[in-house]
Amino acid sequence: MSAPSPAHALDEVALKWRALAERRKADFIALYQSGRWKRYYTEEKFLLRLREAIRTSERWAEIAPRPAGQVFAEQARITAEVPHRTAA
Repeated sequence: MSAPSPAHALDEVALKWRALAERRKADFIALYQSGRWKRYYTEEKFLLRLREAIRTSERWAEIAPRPAGQVFAEQARITAEVPHRTAA
């Protein structure tokens, strides 16, 4: 049995950090959409944190791009969720 390569292990760690950054961005967006951000932040502080979360998420997307198979699976899932229109 062969051990995983160090590069593979680093890729896995980078993908986990990317997922964490994406979840953080999604949490800030949910706070914004619900209006709950007003309970925890001033508008200036919230916008600062939101921008930081977006920049961090974008940077991790550059550092650790998703494997091609995962991208195709994500696109297929999104396509399946979109309701198809039919002629009425």
